[in-house]
Amino acid sequence: MIKLENIRKTYRTQSVETLALDNINLEVGPGEFVSVMGPSGCGKSTLLNIIGLLDEPDQGLLQLEGNLITGYPDKKTARLRNRMVGFIFQSFHLIKELNVYDNVELPLIYRKMPAGERKKRVIEALEQVSLSNRMHHYPSQLSGGQCQRTAIARALAGKPAIILADEPTGNLDSTVGKEVMNILTDLNKSGTTIVMVTHDELLAKATHRIIRLFDGRLVG
Repeated sequence: MIKLENIRKTYRTQSVETLALDNINLEVGPGEFVSVMGPSGCGKSTLLNIIGLLDEPDQGLLQLEGNLITGYPDKKTARLRNRMVGFIFQSFHLIKELNVYDNVELPLIYRKMPAGERKKRVIEALEQVSLSNRMHHYPSQLSGGQCQRTAIARALAGKPAIILADEPTGNLDSTVGKEVMNILTDLNKSGTTIVMVTHDELLAKATHRIIRLFDGRLVG
């Protein structure tokens, strides 16, 4: 499903060079639920961004579903990302001017999907996260847990093969965090491959495998 070979990524400014990832070799199989752990600044989010086609490595190869991705043109990369990958972020990244329904629908509009199919998918996704009764509410009218469930629904509506979750429970209390984790676990049981960055050891132990990073390198 996901394969990284000798991935290296460095960020540069005029005065500073920061090695974010160094010689990363990693495989995630179809249907796996993998957690990524490590101290702040060790490269966890960079790793997700490369897998999710939001960033390119300086060297190395990335394969998704057996397709070599490295070197794709920008437009082809964007189409593949929109179709294959769903993102869930710690800070939700909802558009405050759009209600729940419109936030979930937005990525489907970029696919030029017919309106009827978009409506079906949005309603199904909101039902999966128990938010059907909030579809006309705006982010400012929601709790943190409801905002995160909206973000999950947005990822689900595209029916991605891969979900990348960057600290999905980081801004939530422990009770709501467990609810979000239960949703992710159910998604994984239905066949979705999930890679999740977390600082929570208990949540990580509930996944199939823990990947540990330190100073941009895999250490376990």
